[in-house]
Amino acid sequence: MPEETAVYTHGHHESVLRSHTWRTVANSAAYLADAVKPHMRVLDIGCGPGTITADLAALVPDGHVTGVDHAPGILDQARATAAERGLDNVEFAVADVHALDYPDDSFCVVHAHQVLQHVGDPVRALSEMRRVCAPGGIVAARDADYSAMAWYPKSPAMDDWLDLYRRVARANGGEPDAGSRLKSWALKAGFDDITDITASASTWCYSSAEERAWWSGLWADRTVASGYADRAVQGGHADAGELRAIADAWREWGAQEDGWFAVLHGEILCRK
Repeated sequence: MPEETAVYTHGHHESVLRSHTWRTVANSAAYLADAVKPHMRVLDIGCGPGTITADLAALVPDGHVTGVDHAPGILDQARATAAERGLDNVEFAVADVHALDYPDDSFCVVHAHQVLQHVGDPVRALSEMRRVCAPGGIVAARDADYSAMAWYPKSPAMDDWLDLYRRVARANGGEPDAGSRLKSWALKAGFDDITDITASASTWCYSSAEERAWWSGLWADRTVASGYADRAVQGGHADAGELRAIADAWREWGAQEDGWFAVLHGEILCRK
């Protein structure tokens, strides 16, 4: 079976988990929430620290959620998240989305948040998600589109950040502009445009002083201290001085009273 060929760009540095642990069904999977019913079996792919997974488990008190991730080390944190919430209908396991170790038609909902932008073969991944989804079930995916990110005030160094990130992500085998490609990938994975796919979009927006400080701070730290920083340097995409300049630009943006940043996400709900 195919195996993952891409390298996860961000890694699991604290500055990355600062963002991942903020994510909830409300702020990251609202497009899916109404379709989740109390009895359902759910597979949450790329669960990371498990905050969305735990929210999904709370939505299916008569069902069950399985959270999987390609990185074994993060699953202890996901288990701790579920334990802290007193959830007993959730479990976690290591998995590769290109070759899921589950029988056909196993789950009512198969969900992936910010995953397909990081994998080597997103069409294969969606095909596997479709395979393990039961007839009448839903395959759901949401991914950012870096090409559509927008911010104010503008600065050349922030433009440098976006250019650098997209180059590093693609060198790692991923597609940073995945959000706009989800429907295309779903069609190639066997879903029908007319009967199966509902495509939508939503945003994260950071503008208040607290939001700017949080968003700029985590990206400034990520730029100089995370796995992304290491891969940028090791791949010859930037040197340490260039990374520091980008981190400084993030903090300068965060200090601007009129600062505003929007992250556009593409979303798909695919009915099998």
